[in-house]
Amino acid sequence: MRLILTGVTGVAGLAIYRATLTDTSVSNVTLLTRRPVPSWAQLPPNATEKTETILHQDFKTYPIDLAQKLAEHDGLVWALGRSAIGMSEEAYTELTYEYTMSIARALKDVGAGSKERPFRFVYISGEHADPTGNSAQMWARVKGRVERELPELFEGTNVVAQVFRPGYFFPSKKYAGDRANQRSRALRAVDVVLSPVLGTFTPDLYAPLEDLARFAVELAKGTWPGQPLYRNADMRRLVKELPKFAA
Repeated sequence: MRLILTGVTGVAGLAIYRATLTDTSVSNVTLLTRRPVPSWAQLPPNATEKTETILHQDFKTYPIDLAQKLAEHDGLVWALGRSAIGMSEEAYTELTYEYTMSIARALKDVGAGSKERPFRFVYISGEHADPTGNSAQMWARVKGRVERELPELFEGTNVVAQVFRPGYFFPSKKYAGDRANQRSRALRAVDVVLSPVLGTFTPDLYAPLEDLARFAVELAKGTWPGQPLYRNADMRRLVKELPKFAA
């Protein structure tokens, strides 16, 4: 199986990348990114042989040859994104809505997928995203708009959209470089406080990063094909049913 991944330099994206490298059923992962994976990122030894990196600067435009190359894959995990804190609604909409819908339209236009093997588009959203557009939180309205329009765009095609709303997550303790480079000192302090609180009292709002990553890859593989939207509680429940990877 060949997968595309975006957002690899972010917390979720890097974790999902590691999950694809660990999964033997994923033969190749293509990173669609503006910049290469940073040198501080600790990766499995098979990363080079299993990875193709496409450096792409304009996420609103896809030349026909690039779109066709992407459509040759079996699925995509769209993990590109960032916190809306400090961003205007216009800038956040471009990053979160326009970038996502642009690649979706490109894949649709070149006929990605087939009836026998649909192309799976996994969109990493967030708990409390609001497809109705009524939320007082700007980020929830924007992500909710993607959740609403992405499946509509793919109606009548061989592309299947599945939305995953993870809860709160943060860099894994297993990789010191992740926390040092992906989180400010202030956010690292927040993580230390919130981790035990959410994990103990509101586990449905907390997403262990390794579970989040594996769940996203399993969605792209079609492990749970019959549901268009998965909440964090769904992930916490379903990931327990998966067989453990061999050591």
